[in-house]
Amino acid sequence: MTDPATITGPVLFFDGTCGLCNRSVRLLLRLDRRARLRFAPLQSELAQAYLRRHGLPTEDFDSMVLVPEWERREHPEFALRTDAAVAALKTCGGFAAGLGTVLGWVPSSRRDAVYRVIARWRYRIWGEWQVCPLPKPEWKRRFVG
Repeated sequence: MTDPATITGPVLFFDGTCGLCNRSVRLLLRLDRRARLRFAPLQSELAQAYLRRHGLPTEDFDSMVLVPEWERREHPEFALRTDAAVAALKTCGGFAAGLGTVLGWVPSSRRDAVYRVIARWRYRIWGEWQVCPLPKPEWKRRFVG
């Protein structure tokens, strides 16, 4: 894991116990060939401190939070839910950025409505995440906190 004080660039907070969320993070790890994104579970001390600092819910783990510039984390600049997913895809570049752009054309109210339905059913469909080793050792340093 990377020391939070040394990281720059975007950090994505995700539900660390959600099977869908963890699979999504693994997909982003594969798509982000430039290794720009960093990740931390919403349940981590790092994420909890950020959420408290910016008045965001600390127990509502049906959301993703993307901090676009970790070095400016004291500023209330963040993206939630599908806006976070769109921003994360665009950060990855290549095909993922194109997908993020296309998804960005859909109004966030509609994207978020679908997101909330999926969030409600995600544990029933994808289950709770069982901790297992990351497939690539170099991915470990992409996690903070």
